[in-house]
Amino acid sequence: MATEIARTASRKSWYKLDLSANVYPTLQRKNFSSVYRLSVLLKEDIQPALLQKAVNMTLPRFPSFKVALRKGLFWRYLEPNNRPGPFVQSDISNPCMPLHFKGNNRYLIRIYYYGRRISFESHHSLADGSGGMYVLQTITAEYLKLLGHEISTGGYVLDIHELPAAEELEDAYIRYANSKVHRGRSQERAYRVRGTAEPFYTLNIICGVMSTTQVIKTAKSYGASITEYLNAVLLYSLMLKQKSEHPFRERPVKIAMPVNLRRFFPSITLRNFISMIYPSIDPRLGEYTFEEILLQVHHYMRYYINDKFLNGDITTNLATQTNPVSRIIPLFLKDFIIKTFYTRVQDRQSSAGLTNMGMIKVPPEMEPYVERFDIYMGQPFSARTNCAIVSYQDLLTINFASSIIESDVEEYFFRKLVQDGIHVKIESNKHMEDK
Repeated sequence: MATEIARTASRKSWYKLDLSANVYPTLQRKNFSSVYRLSVLLKEDIQPALLQKAVNMTLPRFPSFKVALRKGLFWRYLEPNNRPGPFVQSDISNPCMPLHFKGNNRYLIRIYYYGRRISFESHHSLADGSGGMYVLQTITAEYLKLLGHEISTGGYVLDIHELPAAEELEDAYIRYANSKVHRGRSQERAYRVRGTAEPFYTLNIICGVMSTTQVIKTAKSYGASITEYLNAVLLYSLMLKQKSEHPFRERPVKIAMPVNLRRFFPSITLRNFISMIYPSIDPRLGEYTFEEILLQVHHYMRYYINDKFLNGDITTNLATQTNPVSRIIPLFLKDFIIKTFYTRVQDRQSSAGLTNMGMIKVPPEMEPYVERFDIYMGQPFSARTNCAIVSYQDLLTINFASSIIESDVEEYFFRKLVQDGIHVKIESNKHMEDK
């Protein structure tokens, strides 16, 4: 049946990159790829041969991941990839390594194992974290089935014997971008963390593991949601970091935060479907207490995170791509324009990145075998830190990833959580151990 699914999926000779995906290959450079990682920690050690078998059985169900990236005259596109692989590998200490488009048999995904952990890495041109979570959980479910466990489908676990729905493969931006107003893009340059660059592709991971219940209780004590609370803690940490540098002129502190558009527009796409918002404070206006920062974040999110504003954002982005002039500009010139704009404007509009996948659920039969999930945003494009949050049952993990030696922002962040009564266990990839 898997072979039949693969043949059916391959009838489509190529896929256009979705609206978000067009940017990520353009930013590719020798020491940077737009790669993220999702991990699941099981309660027994991984058997690599069975994991490889589960990958081989599962991947044909996800044709938009079984692809290679190609260049056309005007646009890049994805074509079905029937080469051998991808092959599971023993894990490495620096996750989210640059992914070269012609390497790895041209696959844009990687699967690792270490102890009890399965990790799935994907280039962002294929999907956002929600799309990747379907692949990881379905592989995990098939692996557990090979061990003799009965696992049902549902949630992020798909039936590998079913043909993918057309909506799973669509560019959902095109379907929903219908706002009559194009929202402005210009924002002021934000504060940037200064630090000492690590050697070539050393990615520092600092992970905080804590009780979901404790975080919810603390956030509620401030009258906020978990996402609002943790955004405020990160803004507070960045503000303290900037003050510690005694700058001649302070700058606004901003966070780039992706919003899952599936919450507002009905879609089952497994590709990218996110939009960015920028919670911020401006220290030039005066001293901020943590409570004031949290109140500002709370009202910002209530005001901007709704279908009206988000539709305006994606309509603006789509208009740029569908502009008749843009369509006939050669790819090499598009790359130059996009990279220049991102480097000089877009990347300078945020001080850090933060994503929260929220509470992850698995089919009931999987629960006894799963301990926790992790998400990593991967290496930042520039010298800063990225923060990724996910929770499963009563374990919430916060993973910071940076390519600088200093970890002041992370220290401020976790210190604030402890001050608020949250017990935090710290892990790091400098000592890779399953705890």
